[in-house]
Amino acid sequence: MPIYEYRCQECSSMFEVLTSFAERDRGQACPRCESLRTRVMVSSFAMAGSGDSEPVDFGASAGGGCACGGACSCGGHN
Repeated sequence: MPIYEYRCQECSSMFEVLTSFAERDRGQACPRCESLRTRVMVSSFAMAGSGDSEPVDFGASAGGGCACGGACSCGGHN
């Protein structure tokens, strides 16, 4: 089952619930104020590679000593 993030419309608290896709839009009880006036938040996820491909190691990217690939000013580049 996936974890969904919710926001309470009463107290603005944010919390996570492990629930099925079929139940995700049903109001979940806020752990702070117990209100059922909650909304599921839009979440994003990242996926690297596909099918039979090699795993991707983002920590070993080209461009320096950090995972940004040299696109930042973190000072960790050679």
